[in-house]
Amino acid sequence: PASAFQFDPVELTCICPTGEKLSYRGQRKTDNGKIRVHFEGRLLQCRHCPKKYRCMQNPSSADHRNGAGRQVSFIIENKRLPNYTDWMKHRVDSPKGKEIYSHRMSVVEPVFGNIGTTKRLNRFSLRGKKKVQGQWQLYCLVHNIEKLANYGHLVAS
Repeated sequence: PASAFQFDPVELTCICPTGEKLSYRGQRKTDNGKIRVHFEGRLLQCRHCPKKYRCMQNPSSADHRNGAGRQVSFIIENKRLPNYTDWMKHRVDSPKGKEIYSHRMSVVEPVFGNIGTTKRLNRFSLRGKKKVQGQWQLYCLVHNIEKLANYGHLVAS
């Protein structure tokens, strides 16, 4: 299905399940005003592909010169052009993106919560990039020292 393909609405690219880049074949308006973007695999890519029998409706068309590779299309929901926010939503909603983003709560967010709420750093008291960076590093240092004090010492092996 088309959901197995990686569609990038910002760059208008499409990658098939085996990792091959499909050629952009243009876009057309549908009857209801939405835009449909079309892609097609190259004939030689699909001819020797191990997934062509599951991927193509007519896999034998890739075996002769006048045939065509896999064709797939995607609907761009609204009339505005896709932007990087759409691209990021697509990446975060993918299975790999969900796996990576699920680790954020255990790695990054507690640090910002501790420094912002417990240590009450809601704004920097210094001006200038170097001074602000030094103040931020000081807060991070205090956070890491508290972690060592609360959860034990490093084990040297």
